[in-house]
Amino acid sequence: MVEGFQSANPSLDCVTYNGNGTPFEQLWCLYPSMERWYFDWEKNYDPVNVYRWVIEMKHLPVALVMLYGVLIIYGQNYYFAKRAPWNWRKALALWNFTLSFFSFCGMVRTVPQLMHNLSTFSLRDNLCHDPEMREGSGTTGLWVQLFVLSKIPELLDTFFIVIHKKPLIFLHWYHHVTVLLYSWYSYVLKNPSGLFSTAMNYTVHFVMYGYYFLMAIKSKPKWMNAMVITVMQIAQMVVGVVVMCLTYYFSTQESSDTCNVNQENNLAAFLMYGSYLFLFLEFFLKKYFTVRTKKIEKKVE
Repeated sequence: MVEGFQSANPSLDCVTYNGNGTPFEQLWCLYPSMERWYFDWEKNYDPVNVYRWVIEMKHLPVALVMLYGVLIIYGQNYYFAKRAPWNWRKALALWNFTLSFFSFCGMVRTVPQLMHNLSTFSLRDNLCHDPEMREGSGTTGLWVQLFVLSKIPELLDTFFIVIHKKPLIFLHWYHHVTVLLYSWYSYVLKNPSGLFSTAMNYTVHFVMYGYYFLMAIKSKPKWMNAMVITVMQIAQMVVGVVVMCLTYYFSTQESSDTCNVNQENNLAAFLMYGSYLFLFLEFFLKKYFTVRTKKIEKKVE
């Protein structure tokens, strides 16, 4: 159990209803000392209308991914083929700071909810329950929804790589494309394990974009090593693979009829996290160990 989240106050009537009439509990109500840190617009947020819009716009992420690919090809192979790179370092710094701050806000809203869920409900319940009744509505529901929608503007990461004529590796664009597609359709299907992915991603992105911001303004502390970020990303993928395996296990047990899991979606998540794990491990070994090996060989020579 995590200190501060060992038990909620059962005497409080914290049940409210979203626009669909679905009952849910607000975390700040279960832990009254937290309420002062929440804004009214968060506490009163109803995600139902935007959720319906996400369902209606099911073809939008596919269209955006196609446009994304076309713009990358055009930008790299045609527009910037014979042009000098642009110098948008200030804009890049602002962009990274904005994403880091946004991710920090998302982290402090979703991580406490995940900690509460894990300390209050069984692991099976966390991987099988209807998320709309816990973290899919209210304040946490807002930040889960913003997480899904944020995958669209995050595609602009690639814009800065292209205009600065930096190497665009497969891992970068593959990660952006698959995260957008998976997050969108997983949200539509009300994936029970979605809060794990959301909380982990917010946390890693807070650190990662903060690091990029410091790099952009050339103020990175000497003790801050990019390897730490890669290790965090690898750890995130390991947890993701484990969560998807456990989700499959619980969904195939005798009581699987009470497990709200879409098997196709869970398989897609497993393949996605598995491919990320492989690619990040490959990136880690090539970037840090291959370089060190070459340096050692040069010293020996």
